[in-house]
Amino acid sequence: STDFEVHRNWLAITHNLPLSQWYYEATSEWTLDYPPFFAWFEYVLSHVAKYFDPQMLVIENLNYTSQATIFFQRLSVIFTDILFIYAVHECCRCVNGKRAAKDILEKPTFILAVLLLWNFGLLIVDHIHFQYNGFLFGLMLLSVARLCQKRYLEGALLFAVLLHFKHIYLYMAPAYGIYLLRSYCFTANNADGSLKWRSFSFLHVTLLGLIVCLVSALSLGPFLVLGQLPQVISRLFPFKRGLCHAYWAPNFWALYNAMDKALTILGLKCNFLDHTKIPKASMTGGLVQEFQHTVLPSVTPLATLICTFIAILPSVFCLWFKPQGPRGFLQCLVLCALSSFMFGWHVHEKAILLAILPLSLLSIQRAKDAGIYLILTTTGHFSLFPLLFTPPELPIKILLMLLFTVYSFSSLKSLFRREKPLLNWLETIYLIKLVPLEIFCEIIFPLTPWKWHFPFVPLLLTSVYCALGITYAWLKLYVSVLTERIPVRQKAE
Repeated sequence: STDFEVHRNWLAITHNLPLSQWYYEATSEWTLDYPPFFAWFEYVLSHVAKYFDPQMLVIENLNYTSQATIFFQRLSVIFTDILFIYAVHECCRCVNGKRAAKDILEKPTFILAVLLLWNFGLLIVDHIHFQYNGFLFGLMLLSVARLCQKRYLEGALLFAVLLHFKHIYLYMAPAYGIYLLRSYCFTANNADGSLKWRSFSFLHVTLLGLIVCLVSALSLGPFLVLGQLPQVISRLFPFKRGLCHAYWAPNFWALYNAMDKALTILGLKCNFLDHTKIPKASMTGGLVQEFQHTVLPSVTPLATLICTFIAILPSVFCLWFKPQGPRGFLQCLVLCALSSFMFGWHVHEKAILLAILPLSLLSIQRAKDAGIYLILTTTGHFSLFPLLFTPPELPIKILLMLLFTVYSFSSLKSLFRREKPLLNWLETIYLIKLVPLEIFCEIIFPLTPWKWHFPFVPLLLTSVYCALGITYAWLKLYVSVLTERIPVRQKAE
C-alpha cells in the first residue's frame, strides 16, 4: 500500500538528513507531515531497519519494496502494539466489574478487552493496510486510564506527548482541558455539584502548564531555534490537499458533496446549468486536491473549523456544567472526536477510530451507549472496506468484519439481556442493508459496463450510506448526553 512507501521514506529522511532538513526534503511526494516526536520515532526505527535492508533507507529509492523491508515494517507495528495492550489492561482496571456474570466471558472487563484488542478497524488499518495507530491509541487510552485513576498529571503528560506524535488528537484537547480544569484544578464541589471557587488551585494549574510547555519545548524547540517553525506548521496543516480525502470519509461533507453532485446533474438536465462552465476536475475523481463545488457554496478550511468548533461546544458545556466524573469525560471525548470527524478539513476515513475506541469503554456501562456503539462501529468499520480493494483481500475483510460484529452484538446483548433491545427496528434494517450494498459494490458493479465510466460510484455509495449512519449515531449520542439527568450522588462528588 501507499503507507508502506510513506513510512519507508520517513525512515530514509530521518536516518540520512540532519534535523534542519527533515521538514524541507521533498524527493518523494510523501513528505514528512507528522509532528517531531513521530519523526524521532522514525529515526529510532531507522537504526534498527538498517540491519534488515539498508536499501530501504536510501531516499532516492522511491517505491522500494523487498521482503526484508515489509517484514521489518510489519514487525515494528506488532512490537509497538505492546503499549496498546498495556493501555487496554489499564482501561479494564478502571471498569466497574460489579455487574453479575455467569462466567468470565460475560464479564464487562473481558468484553471490553476483546472489543479493544480485536477491533476490526484497527486490525485492518495497522496490520493489513499499514500504519502505527495501535501505538498512538495506546498512548491515548493510557492517558484516559490515568485520568480515570485520578492520576491527573500522568494523564496530562501522556496526552501532551501524544499531541506531538500525531496532531489529529488536538481535536480531543477541549475534553482533556475542561476535565482537568474541573476535576484537578478545582479541588472541591458544593453539594449541588457546582464549583467551590475558593478551592481553585494555582499550583495545579501551574503544574499542568509546565507539562504542556516542557513537552512542546522538547518537540518544537529545536525547530524554533532553527527558525523553521513556520515550515513545520505548514507541513502539519496542508490545507491545499482539499476538503475531502481520496477515499471520502463518511461525514457531513460526503453528504454535502453528494448533494452538490445531485443538484449539478439535475441542473444540467433541466438546462439550469451550462455544462461548459462546470469544472472538469470533479470532486468524484478520487484525487487529493482542491476543488470548487458547482451548485452549493464551496467550503474553506475556516468554514470547517467554525463548524467543528460549534459542534464540539455543547459537549464541552455539558462536561463543565453537568460533571459526571470519568463517564462525562469519556462522553465529551467521544463527541469531540466524532464532531471533528463530521466537520473537519480533509478527514481520513480511518479517523472514525478516534471515536470508536473510547466509545468501547462506555458501551459496557449502559445499554443506551451499547446501542450507539453497535451502530457507529458497524457503520464506521464498513466504511473502511475501500482501503482493502484487491480481490484476495475481499474474503479476509468480510470474514474479520463478521467475526468482530457478531461478537460485539452477542456479547453486549448478553451483558444487557435484562434490559430492552439495544437497537430498534429502523436501526436494525439500516445495518442489515449494508449487506446488499457490499454485494453491489464488490461483486455486481465490477461486472457491469458502468465500471469504466463511473469508477467512483461504489465509493460514493459506501461513503454516503455510511455517513447517514454515523451522523445518526453522533446525533443520538448528543441527545443522550444533553438530556441525561445527573444522579444526586454524582453531583455531590
